[in-house]
Parts: sequence; C-alpha cells; structure tokens
Amino acid sequence: MHSWLSAIIAEDVRELTWQQARAAALADILKAKAFGITPTNVDEIIQARSHLLKSVLPAFSQLCQTSLRHANFEEMLVLLWELWLPLGMKLAAHRQQLNRPLIQGILGVQGTGKTTMCQVLSLILQQLGYRTLSWSLDDLYKTYSDRLALLQQDPRLIWRGPPGTHDIELGLNVLNQIRQGATCVTVPRFDKSAHEGAGDRTDPEIITNVDIVLFEGWFVGVRPIDPNAFDLAPPPIITDADKTFARDLNYQLGNYLPLWEQLDSLILLYPIDYRSSLEWRKQAEQQMVGAGKSGMSNTQIEEFVNYFWRSLHPELFLKPLLRSSSIVDLVIEICPDRTFGKIYDL
Repeated sequence: MHSWLSAIIAEDVRELTWQQARAAALADILKAKAFGITPTNVDEIIQARSHLLKSVLPAFSQLCQTSLRHANFEEMLVLLWELWLPLGMKLAAHRQQLNRPLIQGILGVQGTGKTTMCQVLSLILQQLGYRTLSWSLDDLYKTYSDRLALLQQDPRLIWRGPPGTHDIELGLNVLNQIRQGATCVTVPRFDKSAHEGAGDRTDPEIITNVDIVLFEGWFVGVRPIDPNAFDLAPPPIITDADKTFARDLNYQLGNYLPLWEQLDSLILLYPIDYRSSLEWRKQAEQQMVGAGKSGMSNTQIEEFVNYFWRSLHPELFLKPLLRSSSIVDLVIEICPDRTFGKIYDL
C-alpha cells in the first residue's frame, strides 16, 4: 500500500503526503478524466475523499472480515481509495443532478466482481446520505414452474440465465415505480438454492425512499447484434445447432431493450481476456468446496461456462460496447489476475 495512503488512514497528513496523493490522483489521465479530477479541483476532491474514507472505514473493515475473507485487506484499501470512493462520489453527484432516483446499470460477466462492487458502493453511498438498492437481473428470473414450462417449449434452455428466462415486465414495473419516486416499492427476490439448486422466486423485499439502484447482471445493457456475425463466430459456437441457438437468443435480447432504457448510466466491467471467467469460476467453486459446501467439478464448470458463451459470447456482445458512448458511460478493465486495468469513460 502507498505510504501516503497509510498516512491518510492514520490521519497523519502532512504536506508531503498531500503532494503525493495529489500527484497520484492526476497521474492516470484517463481515470482522472473519468472521475472529473483536474489540477484545479484535485485538492478539494482529495479532501472530500479522505473524509469519506475515514467515515466508511469501520463498515468497510467489517465487510472485508465477513464477506470478503479471501481478499488481501491492504489491497482492498487501495481499491477503496482509487476506485470505489471516487466511483461512489461520481454516482452521488449524478443522483444530485437528476433530482430523482438514479438507475445505475453494472454489466459484467461471471467473476468480474459485480457483487463486491455493489456491496462496497452501498456502504459508501450510505455514508453520503443515499439509500441504495442492490438489485440483480437474477432477481427477475421466471418462477420455477414457469421455467419448467419454458423448458418444455425449448429444451435448449437447460440453465436459468440466458435471454428469455427473465420476467421483463416485472423488472419494468419495479424500475418505473422507482424512477417516478414511489415511496414504497415491492422488489422481487430470487432464491437460487430452492428446488435443489434450480431456484425459485422467494419473499419480495419492501423498500422505501430509494435514491440509487445498483442494477447488475451478466448481460445488463447488452444489445442484439447483426445475426450474420454468427456465421464466423468464435468457439464454443461451432456447429450449425450452436449458431442457431446463438441467433435465437440474440433475437430474444431485443425484448430486454425497454428494460435497458430505464438505465441512466451503465458501467462495463470488461475482462481483458473473457476466457479468464472460466478460471475465476473454478476458483470460486474450489473456495466453496473448501468451505464445506457442494461445488461443481472442473468438467461441469467448463460445460456451464461454455453454455453461456454459446448463449451470448463476450467477444461478440461486449466488444461493440467499447465503441458505443451512447450505451456505456464508464469502462473498468479486469485483468486475468482480477486486478483492475484501465478505467475510462466513453
């Protein structure tokens, strides 16, 4: 961890510490631009960030001890300072400008850290005085009985998750109510452990006076692409049946566009190498097994991940978003070792 960051945490802030923090904040030009940091306002921003750091630190430490036990605490503190605090401040500023609830989309494939990001941002935004709802596309899965009927119609939908397995109208209803400032909203929740892991709708959550929604998912905000792109698709889209499946789900994706239109902003957690998500999934399963829980074998994991790559291949669906400033507002690159790469706006 940077010595100047240690000094800020210890509240031993001297002029040298301030100079180093100032230089670090301006050193990465792309990230500074994304978070609105300029030579003119850098002192003011570091001051505000250091105050926020001190106020959020007790709750953040508790979160690291309970939910993020496998993480290195010093590395997490650096992430808190360099990414999560400025991002939380950015969302708070956006909420103020809107003068109504902010619907913030977070797009990331498996293993990119969507859940952790939402947990930390919720802590930060709470300290800033905003009531936050962390909500997942997964919470919109159709009921167990509806998905059994869906499987009868299309035997290819063996896993919940691809386009077509969600209740879009339910999502639209919830986001519409929040955007319009409803004081009390019933939010659906999904229990993935129900029916021996098949999952089912569980008791909804009643939420009041929401300021910011963090709406995350593995294809939140993703748009349909030209069907001809599947003629020369990357593996594991290989056979004619694979290509037909990919085209059919691409068509289904069009039904989600009204839901994406509810988003005020979209953050893309972009894996530099999408194939890393397979290794990340294996690591997660190994941790579950190590904790005494049941987990999939490596062969089962590969079949599972390949199924989703055949559904919406990251190479085909994510790359176009890097060139679309009308869809994505902020890109956060995820390296194969799960550290963060470039952070920039579009």
